[in-house]
Amino acid sequence: MVGFITFTHFKVKNAKPVENSKKIITLGNKNFKLALKKEVLLVDFWAPWCGPCKMVAPVLNEIAETETDITIGKVNVDHNQDLAKRYKVRNIPTMLIFKNGVEVGRIVGVKSKRAIISEVRSATA
Repeated sequence: MVGFITFTHFKVKNAKPVENSKKIITLGNKNFKLALKKEVLLVDFWAPWCGPCKMVAPVLNEIAETETDITIGKVNVDHNQDLAKRYKVRNIPTMLIFKNGVEVGRIVGVKSKRAIISEVRSATA
């Protein structure tokens, strides 16, 4: 359908859910604008059935715990398709980098901790 985003579900066999760090914010329509007020915000668009999303989750947990100047939020695309559409998220995981409420970069796919931090630092410099 034109105008709708659909995500193909690929389930990972025996994949266990990864608990989010307490420092990661769960985002949706109600609190997304408020989160944009953070100086540096990294937003992960993900889904619970997405294997690559499960691979990047522990990396984001580590970043949330060690990089105090980067706020990390997560948007479940199954529950927030309108946010995914608004930000033209076509693949997951996609991480959007915001500086003072303005999108300054995006990371698509699974990346290492070092690569994600490097891209966030470059985009927000």
